[in-house]
Amino acid sequence: MRYLNRNIDRCLLEWKQDPDRKPLLIRGARQVGKSCAVRHFGETFEYYLEVNFERDIDVAEFFSGNMNVHDIAEKLSMYYGVPVEAGKTLLFLDEIQSCPKALHSLWFFREDYSQLHVVAAGSLLEFALKDIRSYGVGRISSLFVYPMSFDEFLESQNLGGMVKMKKEASDDKALMEVFHNKLVEQFRQFMLIGGMPAAVSKFIETNSYIKARTVLSDLRVAFIDDFSKYAGRMDPDLLRHTLISVARQSGTKFVFSMVDGGYRTEQVKKALTYLRDAGLIIPVVHSASNGIPLGAETNSKFVKYIMIDNALMLDFLGISDNTQEIDKAILTDTAPNLVDNGSIAEMMAGLEILKYMSPHERHDLYYWQDTNKGNAAEVDYVVAKGGHVVPVEVKSGVKGSMKSLYELLSKPQKDIPYAIRCSLENFGSFVSPVGKPISICPLYAISNI
Repeated sequence: MRYLNRNIDRCLLEWKQDPDRKPLLIRGARQVGKSCAVRHFGETFEYYLEVNFERDIDVAEFFSGNMNVHDIAEKLSMYYGVPVEAGKTLLFLDEIQSCPKALHSLWFFREDYSQLHVVAAGSLLEFALKDIRSYGVGRISSLFVYPMSFDEFLESQNLGGMVKMKKEASDDKALMEVFHNKLVEQFRQFMLIGGMPAAVSKFIETNSYIKARTVLSDLRVAFIDDFSKYAGRMDPDLLRHTLISVARQSGTKFVFSMVDGGYRTEQVKKALTYLRDAGLIIPVVHSASNGIPLGAETNSKFVKYIMIDNALMLDFLGISDNTQEIDKAILTDTAPNLVDNGSIAEMMAGLEILKYMSPHERHDLYYWQDTNKGNAAEVDYVVAKGGHVVPVEVKSGVKGSMKSLYELLSKPQKDIPYAIRCSLENFGSFVSPVGKPISICPLYAISNI
């Protein structure tokens, strides 16, 4: 299976060349491509040594006792038969959550062997970090990895020219219709396939939506099987019911009582925290949106959740059972109906916004809602851009009411110079009834934002 280039590749090369680099933690949900990216990165070194703590259980013994990282590196070199030399070797500690002492050793690699390139990754890594009071603030760097973005999806199909073309487009420089239609077609495919690297790879290999969905179904089963690893911490059935409820409630304020099983609110809240730490769900938190930073005025009573991948969400909902109907709906003009019903467009927009943010820190997503009783005004996302609050309204097709967006723009206390409408329209702009400009950004071009 050929490697699919990722945006993180550039970040890894920059880290390699940084003379003041720290040991690097690659963080993200299971199967988003963390290990594959590091292995590909390893090809830029003379030597590459990979330790998998789930597979090579005996290796954990090397990290017991005194933390002499030079001695640890020598033992690993002898065990695997790979030279460990500063500047020449990439040491990859995979599934590091299975060996807390190895995680702790990253501090000492920074202090005592900073010349050696050390990268670590693991599934459910966030739980191991929580169990350690301080995992090395100031001594360890992090990169957060998500499923593939739409730009990466295009690049994987050798459509880099389309990426360049849409990045050069703007409000006053729309794409030729033939290219716009081509990108809309590709975006519809992305709705079906999603960004999980294994599913994208299978689609490229076979050109079959059905086979790509089979991969997604396998991933869904693997995620649910992972819940057994929470034994003693969390009821696996509670996690499963909560995750399915997130899929069902995507795009709306999360209602705890809608989780099947009769669980108490506090139990569901805890499950949501666990699912977020596992990287499977992302909260979209209400912000008053009066200024920057957006997180300064949030209301935790108003939270929506989205899953990490749109196609994976469809699989959790069981929509993929109707494969022919889905193909027809998403790949033809009937797609907006499906998108509206499942809130897929809104979810995909949020995921795209997140994927194009800096991977060096964990970001939050925000939305605006009028919390006054009896007012249902709500704008899908608000982002910080150029020191201002910029609302982002998502429409699945080329039409739709903008009443809530206009209401937000009309509030004099908000410092909002303009807004963005994301839809299946071409690039463009217009002036809202309240006198503020609206920039039209196609759903396929959220990286432009």
